Amino acid sequence: MSCVTQLQHSYTISRMRVLGTLGWIACCVYSTIPLFWLAIHPRVEYWRSRRRSPYRVLMPLWMGMWIVTGAVTFPWHHVRIYSTALAWIPAVALFASGLYLYRQSRYGFTGAQLGGRPELEPHRFEQRLVTSGIRARVRHPVYLAHFCEMLAWSVGTGLLVLYALTAFALLTGTVMIRVEERELEQRFGDEYRSYRRRVPAFLPRIFASSNSQLTSP
Repeated sequence: MSCVTQLQHSYTISRMRVLGTLGWIACCVYSTIPLFWLAIHPRVEYWRSRRRSPYRVLMPLWMGMWIVTGAVTFPWHHVRIYSTALAWIPAVALFASGLYLYRQSRYGFTGAQLGGRPELEPHRFEQRLVTSGIRARVRHPVYLAHFCEMLAWSVGTGLLVLYALTAFALLTGTVMIRVEERELEQRFGDEYRSYRRRVPAFLPRIFASSNSQLTSP
């Protein structure tokens, strides 16, 4: 093997390791999002009753989840199921889909709503249900975008641990969505029940219903 070939090979391996590490870090964060919300939804009245912003506790708690997830998965964070540059073709499509969903999710939604602040601080933020735009096709576009990004990193890198974190996030996310929807039903009543009957939770409807005009992240 010539020096040039060796350098090219070393560069390819180094690039793969960097991308794999970035994907691992990203998925450690993404995979804890359902756990973060599961710390909130079942005890939403407790968090609402606190004098200070609950995010003073919740954000450090979430960052602690990142660290624990990273520590648990670190021994396997470079284990690959496969390695091929072609895998980045579908990965790029998934990244683009996730970014599109993030962009569409912002319309009609404030930053406070995306962060769940109306739920935790109802005395400070407006309570309203939004079902126009992308939410006329899927009830939880932000969670779907998270999943697309995690799957993109998994497919592109071929790392076993990223597939495991994606599966973990999907399982815990399913539980989290059910708990969240019970809370949304309590907040919005029949309005939300009607919306839930019309619009799928996670797999988007291609054509929106003409009478869908009502908020869920």
